[in-house]
Amino acid sequence: MKQVLKHIPNAITCCNLISGCIAIMWATRGDFRLALLFIVIGAVFDFFDGMSARLLHVSSPIGKELDSLADVVTFGVAPSFMLSSWMKEACIYEWLFLLPMLMAAFSALRLAKFNLDERQAMGFIGLPTPANALFWGALVTSLSQNPVAYYFPQLVPILMVVMLVSCYLLVSEIPMFALKFKHWGWKGNEVRYLFLISCVPLLLFLGVYGISAIILWYVVLSLVTRKV
Repeated sequence: MKQVLKHIPNAITCCNLISGCIAIMWATRGDFRLALLFIVIGAVFDFFDGMSARLLHVSSPIGKELDSLADVVTFGVAPSFMLSSWMKEACIYEWLFLLPMLMAAFSALRLAKFNLDERQAMGFIGLPTPANALFWGALVTSLSQNPVAYYFPQLVPILMVVMLVSCYLLVSEIPMFALKFKHWGWKGNEVRYLFLISCVPLLLFLGVYGISAIILWYVVLSLVTRKV
């Protein structure tokens, strides 16, 4: 039975990787809504693979490495393809649409650092790759649904600056909180509960844009509370 159980977390991780591959496929076809959907599905699998490994007591070094490889695809390559594909349609600057591939490289670097960093048991050092992927996936999806965005070529350089900032955040030494609860009480979890409560109106009023707003709010809240 143990031999069967030990493969369950890795199977879930592979579902994450497959979701990322499907997201890339839809991104290259210009269907950003489906690409974002599969990034979200990948994030769900990413959440449950670690949980299942802990519950079943079958954590392993290969599972840790496999998880990072899957995350590179789903949370590094997929959002990079989404942004690049949208820019290829909207951009008047030749070859600039290749620049978002930097995000995939920085995501891989961030995940490699995470595997070697023992300080991130209850929090993160730098922006987590799923958060970065959701920010860009939601933003690109929202822009693709807004025809007005295609008539503002100056938007592309602004997005590139924001993209470079997000690359920096991925590998930065900035502490950011994680939604990990040692208990369900208010004390000690104030920041986590404040964040979760504030997410509801952002999603209700902003729709898909709200996902990007939530990630931006997450970064700001982490910066404000990092010394608290």
